[in-house]
Parts: sequence; C-alpha cells; structure tokens
Amino acid sequence: MSGVNKVILVGHLGKDPEVRHLEGGATVANFPLATTESYTKDGRRVEQTEWHNIVVWRGLADVAEKYLQKGKLVYVEGKLRTRSYEDKEGNKKYITEIVADNFTMLGRKSDFENTNDSVSSSSSKQEESFSNVNDTVDDDLPF
Repeated sequence: MSGVNKVILVGHLGKDPEVRHLEGGATVANFPLATTESYTKDGRRVEQTEWHNIVVWRGLADVAEKYLQKGKLVYVEGKLRTRSYEDKEGNKKYITEIVADNFTMLGRKSDFENTNDSVSSSSSKQEESFSNVNDTVDDDLPF
C-alpha cells in the first residue's frame, strides 16, 4: 500500500508572493502562510500561529502573482516536501514546504477587485464554510 501526503490549510498570506521565472519557461511563486488556532487555557484565550512555506508552480504561480497579496485569506491544498540545500558557508540546511496543487481565495469579492473568488473548482458554499474558521474554534485543548 502506498502512503498519503495531503495538506489542507486555511490562513493569511504573510507577504506578497515572491515570483521567479526559470530558464525553461516555468514560473514558481513562494509565500508564507499563517494559520492561527485559538483555545482557552486557565480561563484565558490563547492563540498559536504557525507559519508555512507555500510553493506554487507554472499557471498557479501566475495566478498567485496576479491576485494574491499580503493579508489575504486563502485555502490551500498540496503536499508536504522537505528538501536540503547548502547555505553561503557550505552548511547543509533543510526546509519543509507545502507544494500546492490548488488554492482558493476566500473572503468577499471586493477583496480581490474584479477577480474570480476561486482558482480551483470549489463551490461558493465551501468557501463560506472556511471563511470564518478561526472565529469558530474555542475549546479547551492544550495544543
């Protein structure tokens, strides 16, 4: 049996996508995505934010460059990838990224000025269900 590598995130862009056009004509865009969970601990509301490195390729990178901006709420689906590289001093470094196969821009149409709300084939009902995901979580879990 083969494994499953599937990541689903809903969060806000930490900065505008950084886009590069590679020699072979491919386009790649990278951006940080913040997901925030909240819970109650000792009667106080606690928020925990995780930062995720998102990578999108080719046509999806072109769409990200055109429409995504810092602060926008986005639903992302993709795969977890870890890769290594050498820094300027020759030290081996590892980075974990989400390679997205699709994303959906969430929020009001006016937030994206004359654009379609959805890049994937998600329904507007699904978009509505994710638009307030951070507002509905309020439990006593310690993590």
